[in-house]
Amino acid sequence: NLSARVGSISDNGLGGWYSYRLSKAALNQATVTCARELRRQRTICVALHPGTTDTGLSKPFQARVAPEKLFPVEFTASQLLDVVDGLEEDDSGRFIDWAGIDVEY
Repeated sequence: NLSARVGSISDNGLGGWYSYRLSKAALNQATVTCARELRRQRTICVALHPGTTDTGLSKPFQARVAPEKLFPVEFTASQLLDVVDGLEEDDSGRFIDWAGIDVEY
């Protein structure tokens, strides 16, 4: 699932973005639930945080993002594919960022 760090309850230091945060937190819950159920079928289910990617969605707040933290779409896609390609069954249920680092739920 394509999630976002703003869906992390433990990493919510700023508040705001109610609808987006709530939808991503719900997606994270669905990821964990699916991971537990689908593990029986040896299916891996994870939540992925792509980082701030240069798309229309991020345009309104890109001015506040450091240039090295704003990723081209191609970079983000490549990074996420690398993360997915490296997954093993024990990874199911994790929340992982574009660099392969765990994000706390």
